[in-house]
Amino acid sequence: MDGDVAATLREDPTMAALVDRHGRLSVEPADDEFGRLCTSIVNQQLSTASADAIRERFLDVLGGDPTPDRVLAADESALREAGLSGTKVEYLRNVAAAFRDDERDFTREGLAGVSDEAVVDRLTEIHGVGEWTARMYLIFALGREDVLPLGDLAVRKGIEQAYNDGEGLSRAEIREIGEAWRPYRSYGTRYIWAEYES
Repeated sequence: MDGDVAATLREDPTMAALVDRHGRLSVEPADDEFGRLCTSIVNQQLSTASADAIRERFLDVLGGDPTPDRVLAADESALREAGLSGTKVEYLRNVAAAFRDDERDFTREGLAGVSDEAVVDRLTEIHGVGEWTARMYLIFALGREDVLPLGDLAVRKGIEQAYNDGEGLSRAEIREIGEAWRPYRSYGTRYIWAEYES
């Protein structure tokens, strides 16, 4: 996290306290965008602990890091035995096919000049990639710095805890709180997650 990010976040006193508490958090592009997207799909609607266990078994079935070819070649019943629902197996295969066969490039290079919203539109055309997964991709695969994933339950709950004593806030109110972190809302999001998970 560079000085500009810290200076911007520290203008919000609540966020300044989180930065002090959790130290330096970064938003970096992933070495492997496809693998990162697979992780987001595995993690959908799961607690961190069960997601980690299923992801380990998923990698065992693939026999290595996820590649589109490995995912498409993997035995469906073995994937199911690893703990993936039939729906998630289908979603992972859809993503693998899109990365392998689609003329559109979903890597960081391929999306370099594309706006965040247009990336979300492009990814959500793949059946099984919803808005939440697409925004996780922006932050964790592409390293985009100004993403506020309002569809993420932990972000909403975390902001309610940090800013409103745990009382409910509307999406508009949450969006307003996040405005203070622009153009580094991905970093603000990471601090909210860190606080929520602690």
